[in-house]
Amino acid sequence: MLRSIFRARAPRVQSRGSSHTKTFESVQEYYGKVLATNNDLKTTACTAFDKPHPIILECIKKVPEAVNEKFYGCGTPLPLGIKGLTILDLGSGSGRDAYIASDLVGQEGSVIGIDMTDEQLAVATAHSTDYCTKTLNYPTTNMTFKKGYIEYLDEAGIADSSVDLVISNCVQNLSPDKPRVISEAYRVLKNGGEFHFSDVYADRRLPEAVTKNEVLWGECIAGAMYIEDFIREAQKAGFDDPRVLAATEIVVQDPELREICGEAKFYSITYRLFKLPGMLETKCEDYGQFAVYKGTIPGHPNSFILDDHHKLETNKPFLVCGNTAAMLGEGGVSWLSPHFTIQGNRDTHFGLFDCGPSPVTTPAQAPAGGACC
Repeated sequence: MLRSIFRARAPRVQSRGSSHTKTFESVQEYYGKVLATNNDLKTTACTAFDKPHPIILECIKKVPEAVNEKFYGCGTPLPLGIKGLTILDLGSGSGRDAYIASDLVGQEGSVIGIDMTDEQLAVATAHSTDYCTKTLNYPTTNMTFKKGYIEYLDEAGIADSSVDLVISNCVQNLSPDKPRVISEAYRVLKNGGEFHFSDVYADRRLPEAVTKNEVLWGECIAGAMYIEDFIREAQKAGFDDPRVLAATEIVVQDPELREICGEAKFYSITYRLFKLPGMLETKCEDYGQFAVYKGTIPGHPNSFILDDHHKLETNKPFLVCGNTAAMLGEGGVSWLSPHFTIQGNRDTHFGLFDCGPSPVTTPAQAPAGGACC
């Protein structure tokens, strides 16, 4: 499941420390050799997600069976309305999400997958050309898969400010250097771009009995970050206002593993992190702005859900804080801006924005973090 890409240079990996090398090797072994299909998993971490949007389900039906069988994700981190964009899939694994993204971006868009596991890359690359040219009827493939590490996208040749959307699916928890994964995602995104991903998080910092267990590592449990620590690292990287889109509690099914985990609770959370330098604040501030959704995102003609408590009905003015205004398109910077009209500016400040309760998730489903919005 650890999906990273480009050239894996052994000397550089060794120089990063034996603990990093051991983690990389353990993940490669688990996802390359131990797991034959997703039926071999011992927790619901890699299967804990709500039913995808009907458009996504139709895309999944087109994906080759061999690719779907080796998919180990914990969500569906793929927004709609991404036609023509450049997508980077961190830890692309067998390529399922990359294949879906290939369909959604159209032949004028492009998808790059990064993974460090040879067996997974072999599956992803084996079907990509036929899928694009025969299934999707594109003149050529719009997918590229590279071998490398999600912590070192520079080595994979991913330039600064070069992609519109970074996605990942239950991958960051497997990384030995999570802060670097987050900062690299920020580096490669264009201004107005988004890091849109699902991953596993914990309601506390985990004891060594959990973090040193190799099976729990492979199952995406041992590497789960404490939610509040993730928020802090995201903000350090420049993602000032992380938003929760959806959250589902994970069940540790194996009795022995459940005992090791103790009282810790784990969640599959889909986050939205926008790169909007100078536009986001650490609190939700009120400038008297409102947003109007145009109803133009495919699959969302009547309303659009930005996060777990921002649902905008088509053509209905919706009061927003400055951060939400920026994410939806203030100044035309965000990739979402073609679909929204933002009224008002930041000339007058009215204090903190008064956020109401979430209409999408309950407190039990969405352990929280981030700004009040």
